Amino acid sequence: MGLEEKLPSGILLTSVEQVVGYVRKGSLWPATFGLACCAIEMMATGAGRYDLARFGMEVFRASPRQADLMIVAGRVSQKMAPVLRQIYDQMPEPKWVLAMGVCASSGGMFNNYAIVQGVDHVVPVDMYLPGCPPRPEMLMDAILKIHQQIQDTKLGVNRKREIAELEAVALTATPTHEMKGLLR
Repeated sequence: MGLEEKLPSGILLTSVEQVVGYVRKGSLWPATFGLACCAIEMMATGAGRYDLARFGMEVFRASPRQADLMIVAGRVSQKMAPVLRQIYDQMPEPKWVLAMGVCASSGGMFNNYAIVQGVDHVVPVDMYLPGCPPRPEMLMDAILKIHQQIQDTKLGVNRKREIAELEAVALTATPTHEMKGLLR
């Protein structure tokens, strides 16, 4: 009793965006960009115990031209920032970035001139993964959330319209220095 028996005459209806999203999320190839202790946890996630191969990510690519997901694992120094940007620019579209660990997300405990205070100053980040270092289970959860983002990504004219709407919302948002919160 398979799916084909439940469908009338073997026809399945879906949109092209859904099919493309399903194919893209099932074939992510991450770029290796491990800089510090978070890289050990990233390597453990790709090993046999956690096995990223079940998500179609069994091969970490050393060439950015073959990768579509950059996992920035660890702290980024000022000297490494141009290299990070160059690798990001060499990746083909569409591409996604995951900032793994508190150092990549916000500079972590290294609040000095030598460390970039968040990799989002260098490349656009799609997912932030907190922790020092985050466990492999957390990385797998973040990857599954990126899979959901990829599945919901629009194509063509719809994508351009979505980007324009997001930019309009961002421009009308309250600046963070005017926000009232627990720290004020």
